[in-house]
Amino acid sequence: MSLAENPSQQPVAVRRILRLFRPHRGRLAVVGLLVGLSSLVSVASPFLLREVLDVAIPQQRTGLLTLLVLGMLGVAVATSVFNVLQTYLSTSVGQRVMHGLRATVYARLQRMSLAFFTRTRTGEVQSRIANDIGGMQATVTSTATSLVSNVTTVVATVIAMIALDWRLTIVSLALLPVFVWISRRVGAERKRITARRQKQLATISSSVQESLSVSGILLGRTMGRSQSLTREFTEESDRLARLEISSSMAGRWRMSTIQIVMAAMPALIYWAAGAGALLGIPMTSLGTLVAFVTLQQTLFRPTMSLLQTGVELQSSLALFQRIFEYLDLPVDIAEPARPVALDPVRGEVRLRDVRFSYDGEHDTLDGIDLTVPAGGNVAIVGETGSGKTTLSYLVPRLYDATTGRVTIDGVDVRDLSFETLARTVGVVSQETYLLHASVADNLRFAKPDATDEDLHEAARAARIHEHITALPDGYDTIVGERGYRFSGGEKQRLAIARTILRDPPILVLDEATSALDTQTERAVQQAINSLSAGRTTITIAHRLSTVRDAGEIVVLVGGRVAERGTHEELLAEGGHYATLLERDRPALALASGS
Repeated sequence: MSLAENPSQQPVAVRRILRLFRPHRGRLAVVGLLVGLSSLVSVASPFLLREVLDVAIPQQRTGLLTLLVLGMLGVAVATSVFNVLQTYLSTSVGQRVMHGLRATVYARLQRMSLAFFTRTRTGEVQSRIANDIGGMQATVTSTATSLVSNVTTVVATVIAMIALDWRLTIVSLALLPVFVWISRRVGAERKRITARRQKQLATISSSVQESLSVSGILLGRTMGRSQSLTREFTEESDRLARLEISSSMAGRWRMSTIQIVMAAMPALIYWAAGAGALLGIPMTSLGTLVAFVTLQQTLFRPTMSLLQTGVELQSSLALFQRIFEYLDLPVDIAEPARPVALDPVRGEVRLRDVRFSYDGEHDTLDGIDLTVPAGGNVAIVGETGSGKTTLSYLVPRLYDATTGRVTIDGVDVRDLSFETLARTVGVVSQETYLLHASVADNLRFAKPDATDEDLHEAARAARIHEHITALPDGYDTIVGERGYRFSGGEKQRLAIARTILRDPPILVLDEATSALDTQTERAVQQAINSLSAGRTTITIAHRLSTVRDAGEIVVLVGGRVAERGTHEELLAEGGHYATLLERDRPALALASGS
């Protein structure tokens, strides 16, 4: 629910916004001091002007006139210096707040489970970090200064106006409550439009991210959808343009009416003074009248700025609310407050009566009991959708089991820190992801302090070193977005090399050789077998040619363990495994060289 739909949340949002500035109280205090000094100094000019018109010029006091003029110049110089300093300080505070928001949101998202990202478009996440936080920039960098500056100026100016002529002050301020009411109405309207505009920006960001990635271009071209995608993007862009126009024009006529009325106030002041004189009311001096009108004009700018700031604040609440929604997301996979140490790591993995459901209603895994002894090699096989990959997600704790326990060396994975889990469990997924960086940088993502020789050894073990060195730039070759410079098999081998470099005691291989041709698969499987020696290995496989030598093979059917045993034992049973093997026999025959 948005703030526009629930106004009661607005004060809470404002308090949260103010808390963002709390670490910068010292700088803000200096900004407030500079703003106050600037406002007080600027108010002195009309009084100096009154002395010029009422005393110095009529009495032809040249010395006094010179001092008054120098005073007016000094006011201008001091005000400019104060403005520059306060702008620097307020901008630096605002940017620090922006940086803090970006870093906090990013850190929060890093703590979210895999489930969050499977149901959230990447473009939506990018839009909130870039567009929403970016849209706050004007608010967080200038609003605090603007509020302090304008409030101080208004208060000082009103006091000065009362000191000059309290009757004209009443005339000048009579319509101010009406102006405040109008600006609040305009702000509420713009806030609603802003919320819609940011959602539209997120839609466009998602569209660009999905359709203009390498995968998106390939899909669009091969499906003949390039023109229709262009039309759809054009329509979305047109909606955004209309929302931008609506946001810009919302309340524009009403605010312009306020400006016209306030601009006409000097004429009204002159008329009131003249009418008062005609009615026999003593008229103030010409110098006082001019000084008062100057103050009234001085009051016009900060008053309009305050009204506009109020409108912008109401609009920006929609942006802050979208960011706070991410900051308030529950972390369903939380790091333990007091993590258990796991040193040394033997590598025994156990699943005890594990049940898992993605939606809370339908079980993907049900009653899984499985032990992988330290240094053991267990293969998980089954039809597509049987729960193989889901089971592999539970060991590195990408998801938490709905019920039951997953343990490493007898310690529940929920009691281990994320750092310990990442150091203990290495995962090679069937969906290989490479960064848009060099080959070396992609490998060092697993071990930033790895030497070149470390990279070469890992690449040799994964049977990819010779291919890398044959590239024009060798290990400095840029892999391209998502690694599209490499074939599927080459990407898989790079991913395997990256995991080898990390040297984890437990390996989870989720269809790790699924993208390899038969000859390459045989070579990489030899590397994996060598790597697996002395390590606990859980292999998720659809192609059974990769698991026949596993110490134990577990067959999943509908999320339950249907069979378990060695290749020979399961084959002799003639059950599910034998049926799967029969389907996979051509690949198995090729893999065995027959």
